Amino acid sequence: MAADMDGDTAILIFAKAPQPGAVKTRLIPALGAEGAAMLHTALVERVITCAASTSFDVVLCCAPDVEHHFFEDCAEDFDIALANQLSVDNLGARMLHSLDEALAEWPQILLVGADCPAFTKKHLLDAAAQLRTHDCVLTPAEDGGYVLIGAKRTAPTMFDKVDWGTDQVMAQQRTALTKAGLSWHETATLWDVDLPADLPRLQTLKPPLEFFWPT
Repeated sequence: MAADMDGDTAILIFAKAPQPGAVKTRLIPALGAEGAAMLHTALVERVITCAASTSFDVVLCCAPDVEHHFFEDCAEDFDIALANQLSVDNLGARMLHSLDEALAEWPQILLVGADCPAFTKKHLLDAAAQLRTHDCVLTPAEDGGYVLIGAKRTAPTMFDKVDWGTDQVMAQQRTALTKAGLSWHETATLWDVDLPADLPRLQTLKPPLEFFWPT
């Protein structure tokens, strides 16, 4: 089925510019501001590499905008497109805007962040395949959030009343999708990297994460 979806699917990767002190802030006590920004860079590059291993189109959705040199380097190094995220604080509004814009060009979209280094090509292909029979697909995270949302159809209220950054995100997202009248499938739960307690797991990744661990 995956081969049938070539050209029908795009992967949007939401990423912030790796500014020290502005990314991975909850990891600063363990890594320092520079180290946390370097880890963020490594995580973004890892998820781009994973997305690029599929046959799907890949778009890096940038915040605050595409002008940062890191994003320009990613576009050149990985041969992917860049797009600005909507300039608002609410994550749901930003995701809805990006999904709607992309669905004007591709029949179905996968949207991921850069916090889940556990993604493999198979995870992405399996998620895309679920959109053949569902409006949306979600990959839950162990911390109560989710690391992927895919859609072939959206609704203006699909992200309503979701308290981003809490352990209630996945539960609230289910409620929002139900109220919006959208069907969805949930794939296997994965883990992401937000807190110092998550760091030891990073060192078990295969292939290894390209990150210099501070001593």
